[in-house]
Amino acid sequence: MPEKDVVAALKYTGSGAPQVVAAGRGHVAATILARAREAGVPVHRDPELADALAQLALGQEVPPAMWTAVAEVLAWAYGLQKRVPTPNR
Repeated sequence: MPEKDVVAALKYTGSGAPQVVAAGRGHVAATILARAREAGVPVHRDPELADALAQLALGQEVPPAMWTAVAEVLAWAYGLQKRVPTPNR
């Protein structure tokens, strides 16, 4: 995976804003993606959003300016969960 590739992972508990729980570029990004897929976590490709999220500190809540973009991704992921059984949950 080229160094320009960036990945960010979010955690959302249903209260407050989602938090960044992992982020990285290159080989770190590849590892995050592999672990997400192994765990059955939906993966959505949005390089611009991933880059913006990766600039936040781990554990930091998504700021209000990013809520709409993140909400669209969460809605997409929740829609997948309703249609496809998720392993390892």
